[in-house]
Amino acid sequence: MIDISPDIEFKKELKRLSKSSLNECMQCGTCSVVCTLAPEERPFPRKEMIWAGWGMKDNLIANTDIWLCHQCGDCSTHCPRNVKPADVFSAIRQISYQHYACPKILRKIVNRPALLPVAILIPVIIIAGILLLAGTFRIPDGPVNYSKFFPHAWLNSSFSLITFLSYSFAISGLVKFWNDLKRSRPEAKPKNGLLISLFKNRSGILSHSKFGKCNTQKSRKISHFLVFYGFIMLLVVTAFAIIAAITHNYPLAFTNPFKILGNVAAVMLVIGLSIMILNRLINKNSINSTYTDWSFLISLFILSVSGVVVEAARFLNWQSAYHLYFFHLVCVWYVIIYLPYSKFGHLVYRTVAIAFANSIGRK
Repeated sequence: MIDISPDIEFKKELKRLSKSSLNECMQCGTCSVVCTLAPEERPFPRKEMIWAGWGMKDNLIANTDIWLCHQCGDCSTHCPRNVKPADVFSAIRQISYQHYACPKILRKIVNRPALLPVAILIPVIIIAGILLLAGTFRIPDGPVNYSKFFPHAWLNSSFSLITFLSYSFAISGLVKFWNDLKRSRPEAKPKNGLLISLFKNRSGILSHSKFGKCNTQKSRKISHFLVFYGFIMLLVVTAFAIIAAITHNYPLAFTNPFKILGNVAAVMLVIGLSIMILNRLINKNSINSTYTDWSFLISLFILSVSGVVVEAARFLNWQSAYHLYFFHLVCVWYVIIYLPYSKFGHLVYRTVAIAFANSIGRK
């Protein structure tokens, strides 16, 4: 006998985020048939759609299969009732990573449009406070030198601390998520732990091969590929810049290989994000975009563009360079501080879920 305990609030939130008429799903199975990524045994999204209609949050919040979906939209395109399973899955994923994110107060701040000013004000206050403590909260005289405005020792230490705290919260949520994945499939024992499973699944993650199997939106593989590797390249450049600052070999010359790598990464991010934004604007009738989607795309786009502008301002010695630099730092910290609570979080949760699926032989 199956015990069904509907979570009405969960269902209401799911309908609000997905804009889907969940009760109109007639369980025809078309969505599972047309999906090129669904496993033959217990394929998705048919079973998840009936769970969503019943408000069965526990069955969905730590469900491996919602992360195997790459939201190409094939199921929504062929749905005879226009229930939009792809958007339902996207909404479940959003609820899932927010469920595991802590502290809850930051989760609310990041995902409520009315609290956007507060979300922006937090990094502004933190950065301004550090500059006041450093005694450099003023426009320096002479040629543009960002280290006179924000000394490297203060910048690197504070940035490292903020990043450590943010990633610690993210790791804490991921550990809970991994344990819940195991509890949701007690009959399937993972062959390996989290780290080993991630390593064994590295080729699929790095190649973005799953995106290539979708039919409706093939451009998504290119855009995700550019954004994924562009961001990784910027992390590498940032780490090198911190080391260079410690060894007094900073700022980097325009011809420095890492400076070139950083500029290439910025271009990749701008192109990839532009494709994503245009895709959502052009296909707005078939793709449901939430506040969380736009917040992530726009903040990362502004971060990428502002980084290039700040670089140009230093080389060209613009009078507005320090104001632009402060704005860029706010963008950087906005993305880093809120990583576990924004859609950026879905990147790591998807990676962990796919690793778990492979560890139990579900491909």
